[in-house]
Order: sequence, then C-alpha cells, then structure tokens
Amino acid sequence: MRNFLRILKYSWPYRFRLLASIFCALMVAALWSLNLSAIYPVLKILSTDKNLHQWIDSEIESYQRQLDDPKRLKRLEELQAQLKEIEQNPNKSETETRERKATEEVAKLEGERSNLGTWVYRCQWFKAKVIRHIPEDRFQSFVWLLVAVVIGLIFKGVFEFLHEALVGSVTNHTLFDLRNAFFRRSLHQDVRQLATTGTAELMARFTNDTEQVGTGLKVVFGRMVGEPLKAVACFVVACVISWQLTLVFVLVVPLTIVAVVRVSKLMRKAAKKVLERMSAMYKVVRETFDGVRAVKGFTREPHQRRRFRSANREFLRKAMRMIYIDAATGPIVEVLVVVAISMALASGTYLVVSGNTHIFGIRMTSQPLEFATLLQLYAFLAATADPVRRLTSVYTKIQVAEAAANRIFELYDRMPAVTANPAGPRLFEMRKQKAIESAEAREELEASLGRPPKPAELAARLGVSVAQLETYIEFRNVCFSYNPGNATLSNVSFTVKAGETIAIVGGNGCGKTTLLGLLLRFYDPDHGAVLIDGVNLRTAHLRSLRKMIGLVTQDTQLFDGTVFDNIAFGKRGATREEVIEAARKSHAHDFITAKPKGYDEAMGEGAGIQFSGGEKQKIALARAILRDPSILILDEFSSAIDTASENDIHGVLKEYVKGRTVFLITHKLHTLEIADRIVVMDAGEVVDIGTHAELIGRCLMYQRLCDPASARKAA
Repeated sequence: MRNFLRILKYSWPYRFRLLASIFCALMVAALWSLNLSAIYPVLKILSTDKNLHQWIDSEIESYQRQLDDPKRLKRLEELQAQLKEIEQNPNKSETETRERKATEEVAKLEGERSNLGTWVYRCQWFKAKVIRHIPEDRFQSFVWLLVAVVIGLIFKGVFEFLHEALVGSVTNHTLFDLRNAFFRRSLHQDVRQLATTGTAELMARFTNDTEQVGTGLKVVFGRMVGEPLKAVACFVVACVISWQLTLVFVLVVPLTIVAVVRVSKLMRKAAKKVLERMSAMYKVVRETFDGVRAVKGFTREPHQRRRFRSANREFLRKAMRMIYIDAATGPIVEVLVVVAISMALASGTYLVVSGNTHIFGIRMTSQPLEFATLLQLYAFLAATADPVRRLTSVYTKIQVAEAAANRIFELYDRMPAVTANPAGPRLFEMRKQKAIESAEAREELEASLGRPPKPAELAARLGVSVAQLETYIEFRNVCFSYNPGNATLSNVSFTVKAGETIAIVGGNGCGKTTLLGLLLRFYDPDHGAVLIDGVNLRTAHLRSLRKMIGLVTQDTQLFDGTVFDNIAFGKRGATREEVIEAARKSHAHDFITAKPKGYDEAMGEGAGIQFSGGEKQKIALARAILRDPSILILDEFSSAIDTASENDIHGVLKEYVKGRTVFLITHKLHTLEIADRIVVMDAGEVVDIGTHAELIGRCLMYQRLCDPASARKAA
C-alpha cells in the first residue's frame, strides 16, 4: 500500500474539503440511525391500544417499580449486613468464600439497579424532549412520525449530496495535481528512457492507471468514511438495546476480515495483469493508426485485426478473472453477515419466546425482551451489516488502485541519466557575453590601430589566451552504445571551430544521428566527452546548452495549434513579426498566406493533413530559424522537400549559416556544397574528415557514397 499512500499526499492541500466531507458523512450516519429509531414507536402504535404518551408512562412506571422492588432492596441490605459481619469476624472458617459470593451478588444487584435507573432516566428524557411534542391521537402520532422520517431523509439526502460532491472535488483535484507532477517528471527523463517505455505505455499510465487511482481515492474518501460511520452509529444504538446480543453478531467479523484480505491479495495481482494487458492493447491501436498508410498500402488490415483481437482477448481473460474475484467477495461476506445476524436473532428470539433473560447462564438482557425491541435490534444489526458488506468491495478497489499506483510510480521514481545541472556553467549566457566583449574590444582596437586587430592583439586586450578566444566544439574519444556489447559509436574524435559547417555522411545505422544526439545531451557518452568552449557537457547547465541549438529533423513534429503556434514554438514570447520573418527565410510565407486563415490555419494531427510533407518541413525549418541559434543541426532536413523548394532553401541556408556552427546530415550530395568539411562515418567510427575534393580523391567509403557504381568498378 506504500505507493497508494503516496498518492494521498496530493490530497493534503484539500484537507479542509475532506474535513467538511467527514462532517457531512457524520450527519448522514446520525440521521440514518435516527430514521431507523422510528421503527420502535411505530410498532408500539400499531401493536398496542396505547398512544405513545401512555406507553412511555407505563415504561417509566415499570422500570421504577423494578428499581424500588422491596425484595431486591431487602436482599441488598442483607448482603451488606453479611459483608459487615464478615469484616468484623475475619477469623471464621470459609470467610473468603462467603465474602466473595456476597460481593458478587451485591455487584450484580447494584448493576441491575444502576441499569434500571439508566432506563428510567432515558425514558424520562425521551418523554420530556420528544414524546410531549407528539399528538396524543394514535393516528396523528403515526402521521407525525412519518413526516419526521421524511424530513430526516431530506436532510440526509442533502448531506449525502454534499459529501459526494466534496469527495469528488478532492479526488479530481488530486488527480489533476498527480497528472501534472507525473507529466513533469516524465518530461525530465532522458530520451532513451522515454523511448524504452514507449508512447503507448505512457498513455496507458496517464489515462487508465490514473483513473483507477481516482476510483481508489473516491472509495477511500467516500465509502471508507461514510459506511463505517453508518455502521458505528447503528452499532452503538444496537449496543444500547442489548450489548450482549450485539456481541454475538460481532463474533463473525474476524472471519469476514480474513476472507476480505485473502480475496484482495488475489485482486491486486489480477489488477496488475489487467493494466499490463490494457497497455499492450493501446500499443497495437497506436501502431496501427500511426502507420495506417503502411497498413492499408500493404493490405495488412486482417493481420492488424488479428493482433488487436489477440491483445483484446488477453485483456478480456484477465479482466474476467478480476470480475470473478470481485463478484465472489460480496456473496462470501454476505453469507458470513447473515450467519452473524441469524445467531443474534436466534438468541433474541429464544429470549422473547421463553421470557428468560439468560442463555447458558449468561445474562443477555436486564429484563425480558419484547418482540418490538427484538425487531428494532434486528433492524439496527441489519443496518450495521449493510455498510460492512459494502466495505468489502472497498478493499478490492483499493488493491486495484494500488496496482495502478505502482505502475505510475515505477516511472515517476525513475531518475534520468542525463542530469539538468542547475548549478553548472551556462553556455548560452557565457557564449553571448563572450561575443559581446569580443565585439566591443575589436571595435576599440580597430579604432585605435586603424586596421582590424590580429587574434593575438584581441586576446591580449581581453586578457585571455588565443585558444580561449576561439569558440569550438570537440568530440573527444566518444564511445556510446544503446545495448551493452553492441557499440553504436567507437572512439569518435574531431573538433569543430565556431562558424564552421560540418556535414556528416555515412550509411544507415552508422551513428550519425546518435552522434548529434550527444551534442544535445539526449544521451551522455559511455566513455569520452563532448565539449563546447572547453566545458564538458556533462557538467553544463542543460537548458542553457539547448537554448543555443536549433534542430530540424527528418521526422517533422508539428503540434496541435495554428501555424503561428508551431513556428513560435522555437522561441518563447516570439512576436508575429519575428514569426513571419522566420517563415520568409524558410520560404514558407507564400504558401502559409495562401491558406484560408493564413498563420491562424490549424495544424497538428488531423488538421495537418492539408499541408504537404515539404510544407511541414519548411515550417519546422522556420521554427529553428526563429530560435536564432549559434549551433544548428539539420538532420535530413530536405528529405521531404521537392526539388524547387530544396533549391530555394539551399540558397537561404548559404546565407543563414554564416557565423553559425552547423551540423548537416544528408544523403543528397549537392547539399554538401555549403559544408566546409565532411565527416565520413561507418559502423560507429570516423573513417575520414576533409573537404569534398580531398575525400573524393582518397576515401573509398566516400567515393562509394558519391557514386556507388564507379566505386564498384574501381574496386
């Protein structure tokens, strides 16, 4: 139950609503027992020829007569005298036995008189506070009681509504906070962790699992508060009538608890299996509809239907097992409760029929039990048993919620391997400040020297070395693998100067995208380091690092919203003018304005179908341009763009990359024209680095990439 209890801390801010709901539940329980108390006077009205005033007077007279019984008083005086005599003559034989018996009988008689005195007080109080307000006519009294019961039910209904509303409010606000916290923790996890978990699994835990937790919370705050209070209220009144007979009913409770605990353990295991099967079913659904073009294009609808049917059948099988366990709980507990009530009722019936007050020598009532009293006791025991029976489903639902909470916190507690380093060096701010200081020093030196300063002169003016003056990116002996024993990158080392455009080429799966993922710290190297301006990225402030990088990937990711929203996603607080300027640079402005709503046209899943792949790619490029990054990563950015658009963007990039460090992954050779150097990779290793002219003359791997047919002939 540890993880489910952790959920409860999210309810702490709403504790005052919980306290109000408990008060409402307490009022419901009190009104519930008061309404049941009306059974006894109604039976008295219907079964006797007396009105309630006459009946209460006769009850007071009967109790008072028994209290003042001369025989009982005389016997009590005799026993007290006997005890006094024993005290005065302590050396007589059998003194201890006689004293013990006399003391026990005195205690018994005093207890009977005390009980009778209590009943006299109760009847007098009931007469003064209640009976005197009731009409003396029997039918009018009956109508008055019915009206009182209806009014009580109305008030009970109002408090029940308030209780349910407050519990629902606390539950939904708790889930609201839990989902927000879970989403935040999930976003803080690194790319590898999220990819391993999978979107379908995350969706299942954000939706179905949190709903199961919500059901558990509603049960805890609702039934686990309201039902026990009802049971306690009725149990207390039943004890007032006859605590001995009520105790007979309670004897079966331990058996009920044992049965519920055993069934609930089975329920928790079954619930875990159900949630796992639901996640598997979500996975099939997501894969099918995300890849619906491939499914339909290859006519694999029957195959996907079979996959879904299989996953759905497994879910059904596990769900039915959980239903069977849940369904068995009620009858088992109901049988035990009926046995308990039957034992108490049988004992009470014996007392009514025989007129005795003892069973097997044990006093069960202070005076002979009446039929009306027995019926009233049975009503309260049944009213106690009904909440107990309902509580049996509470524990099973909590076990389901516990299984769901375990799945949620399994991901929630997972610590990211890539840490944010909030106290680390802020690369974005450092590079920005460095650029400002260098520009100011350069202007001052140029004004004083009458010519552009040399690097050594500028470094001396700033008080740094020439090496520190330069900005660069270094991959130093980088090794990385997704799975142990299967290296994705092996001893990758090269340095990139600021403002240099580097193209990375190689066959599929050679590690190009993974290498640049290390620059963004989507992952950290297993060995070696990636450095920017001499700072190891492992120690750098993560958000500051990513603020200086722009990214355009092959798989264009557009979000639900407008065109403006998707471009503005690249820069927080971007103005409309900045967004339009970025769209112009990516040659997206013309087709955007041609849309009916222009920059307010809807995009994202569903709505984005009206945009071609090339148009989406241009919007993604505009997003990166808007960011104005000092480092730009283009990962197959032109893969979905037509030739005309590609030529336009190619011209834009020639101007845009000036003064920026650019990493370019591409299979299109004419794109390599804007690259200063080209890094050739194969099987996770750097094969060669150089310009196009250098590599075409000496690197066989590069020759094969440029002209596979010629490379085969040369070989």
